[in-house]
Amino acid sequence: MKWKWDRIISVATLVTSLLALCLVLKKPAPVAQPQAPAAAVANAQSFQEKVQQLEKPKEAGQPPAEVRINADEVSAAIAQAVGTIPAAGQPVAGVPNSSPSSPDAMLGAGQPEIKDYQVSFEGDVAHGQFLTQIAGKDVWVTLAGHLGSKDGYATFDPTEFKVGDLNVPVSLVNDSLQKRLTEQRDRMKLPDNVGGIKVENGELVMTQR
Repeated sequence: MKWKWDRIISVATLVTSLLALCLVLKKPAPVAQPQAPAAAVANAQSFQEKVQQLEKPKEAGQPPAEVRINADEVSAAIAQAVGTIPAAGQPVAGVPNSSPSSPDAMLGAGQPEIKDYQVSFEGDVAHGQFLTQIAGKDVWVTLAGHLGSKDGYATFDPTEFKVGDLNVPVSLVNDSLQKRLTEQRDRMKLPDNVGGIKVENGELVMTQR
């Protein structure tokens, strides 16, 4: 009788593993809708213009400047930084030339293994979703959490983590994620003119230093 139970357990384990593999390879619901190229270029330019407002000298007696950036503008700026939409200064049909400045200083250089990236904001939570390769397979990774800043560096406190359509307990990945963020500390440094960042009411809020 024991061998029968062992076989049943083995079959159940195999089925569970196959189910988990299918969920990992399955494309999850997108966190944001793709933007048309012309709209993306316009949103990237809007991002640049808003960030440039923080570079203006602060007037005596006035509070630090604050800009609010929506998810489409952030997604477009990332796409421009990694080269998936035309860089600043390159014309797009129906769109005026972009500003000569670049969001690279804000966002950092692109990671070549990232094939696609989406961003959305909901309340005070940031959602990110990207396509990468794991063991030679294209896999979507989704994460959500609270974005903030401390001592001149951006911080991220995760609340959700998914590989494909498979939910992974945050407690299992948070230590590794925070270690990775520490290793990439230089990328997490805020620009000199930015004093703080957070997500509030569905927008990214950046405050002048």
